[in-house]
Amino acid sequence: MERLPFKRPTEYYDEKIKQVDEKICELISKRKEISKDNPGYPPFEYIANWAEKFDLYEDFLKSLFGALMNEKRYKPLVKPEGFQKNLLALKYVEVENRLFSVHYIHQYSNASVVSFNADWDSTGEALEHSTRRHISYEMFIDEQHDCRMLNGSGGSGYFHYNFIVSPALPDDISGIELVFKELEHPLRDEGVGKSIVIRL
Repeated sequence: MERLPFKRPTEYYDEKIKQVDEKICELISKRKEISKDNPGYPPFEYIANWAEKFDLYEDFLKSLFGALMNEKRYKPLVKPEGFQKNLLALKYVEVENRLFSVHYIHQYSNASVVSFNADWDSTGEALEHSTRRHISYEMFIDEQHDCRMLNGSGGSGYFHYNFIVSPALPDDISGIELVFKELEHPLRDEGVGKSIVIRL
């Protein structure tokens, strides 16, 4: 999703630690390289040992490694520019009494915006139960296209999401497969159910 601009929290900086901070950045880059950009998350036992060894707070290290695991979430989001046309998709698939659909795709000169919907009969469901299974989705097309969730909304019986795809999809979208993976938590890459595949 689009992130709010980050404001520097203070004007103060101790220049004596600049080389240390640069070394931290170098080590983060090396960590990405060694792990092939798939580091996972250290066992809590390791974190507890490191906290004791280096006189740091465990919760601080847990948060730090959480941020390191999800670096791709900080990748700048492409902002669609130069609207060209709407492409009608009108495709749907039903999974476990839930209807997932892509009605249209907005075409821009530098990106596409895919509209994804989830609908189900929520009659008799408590609101908490009807919404908890739809926390977040990720979309995948292929290695050439970056897919990021722009925004989403919903309530009892429905959810709607917009995904930015860059570079833009071709005007002829026939045959393209859109894979939507339901996530347990928007900051993790752990799926909780089936992937929803919609073939255009």
